[in-house]
Amino acid sequence: MSMSELRFTEQHEWVRIEGDTAICGITSYAAEQLGDVVYVELPKVGQQVAQFKQAAVVESVKAASEVYAPLSGEVIAINDAIAGDPAKVNADAMNEAWFFKLKIKDNGELAKLMTQDKYNDYIKGLH
Repeated sequence: MSMSELRFTEQHEWVRIEGDTAICGITSYAAEQLGDVVYVELPKVGQQVAQFKQAAVVESVKAASEVYAPLSGEVIAINDAIAGDPAKVNADAMNEAWFFKLKIKDNGELAKLMTQDKYNDYIKGLH
């Protein structure tokens, strides 16, 4: 899937849609801002999450940050690899270091998210 098919939140989460599943994580920009990630707290499988509400926590040597769900839905998988090795988030935030997968509740929520181009413009505006 190409990067242009990703969608982004203003809190620096990304989501990639595969069928009725949403794969969610934090952006490379977020990982860079955090610094070295030392701990990840993931949601539980079966947990219901709401769009833009806290779903996970990521801690770095600098700070702890909430990770928000880009879409509403039911958590159907979590990435145990990053729980065991949080540094993977810094190494590959946009691919291997996804946080959780959701069964999407409402595809209409995608309209509230930014495209890659909009997100790139958004982060340029933060500096």
